[in-house]
Amino acid sequence: MSEITHRLVEVPGGRIHVAEQGSGPLVLLVHGFPESWYSWRHQLPALAAAGFRAAAVDVRGYGRSSKPAQAADYRMLACVADNAAVVRALGERSAVIAGHDWGSPIAANSALLRPDLFRAVGLLSVPYAPRGPHRPTDGFAGMGGDEEFYVSYFQAPGRAEAEIEPDVRGWLAGCYASLSGDTMGESAWLVRPGGRLRDRFPEGVRPAWLTEADLDVYAGEFERTGLTGALNRYRNMDRDWEDLAAWDGAVITQPALFVGGELDPTTSWMGRAIEALPRTLPGLSGAHLLDGCGHWVQQERPDEVNRILTEWLRSLS
Repeated sequence: MSEITHRLVEVPGGRIHVAEQGSGPLVLLVHGFPESWYSWRHQLPALAAAGFRAAAVDVRGYGRSSKPAQAADYRMLACVADNAAVVRALGERSAVIAGHDWGSPIAANSALLRPDLFRAVGLLSVPYAPRGPHRPTDGFAGMGGDEEFYVSYFQAPGRAEAEIEPDVRGWLAGCYASLSGDTMGESAWLVRPGGRLRDRFPEGVRPAWLTEADLDVYAGEFERTGLTGALNRYRNMDRDWEDLAAWDGAVITQPALFVGGELDPTTSWMGRAIEALPRTLPGLSGAHLLDGCGHWVQQERPDEVNRILTEWLRSLS
């Protein structure tokens, strides 16, 4: 970890924290919720050793990056602009971009909107799903039946924060365990009427990939920053849908890669999007589902993901 360097770079909306290692073609790594640049701690040295310049950002609202006050400042267009500005600030003319969880649609839309900068795109856990005809929150509202889907639960400002922030470390531990291949139990992403997300989190277990020191890093960041900036990404889904109307149904033509976990609930409720990848990503070189793996693929299976990523990146060269 001593070889990883950190910097803050200027972007139109403030500053973005970048952790980087290595030299060579730039690979920009974008994390998801509730994580940080640290989610790529296993990939930074592996990609550097393979001859690439690996740069993992804190998405706006996270870690040491800027945290704008207005929810609308976390729209997808702003995240794409951040990524483009980071590439330029690092002195590069192009990059491969890869994202996990929320970082995956941010990476996909970066490639879609800025093909001049992003020459290939890797998606982890969340497949590309082109903009469709229905407002996202309308679709999510019907996904839980008598219960509430977690995306809907996150919409009201302050609601999820009131659950998480009194015990950030405990909530994060339960969240990570609930979606890990070795510790997940019943669905933790449906909320009973009047209940909380953590009511269904596994208790007293810690995934094998998550050390106490790792949990300290994540908890320390969110205890310092709060959760509102991170949750504001969910609160812009309808705004994104309006902003991206001109790209309705658009495919991404650059070379692409998908890696998911066999046990990740995302691969079930987004199963049709995975099946459609050969059409929505015509440059797809591979779609990998890792046996027995949950949602946190690059942390649960770092060696396997590193091999897949480096082989793919070398094929692009």
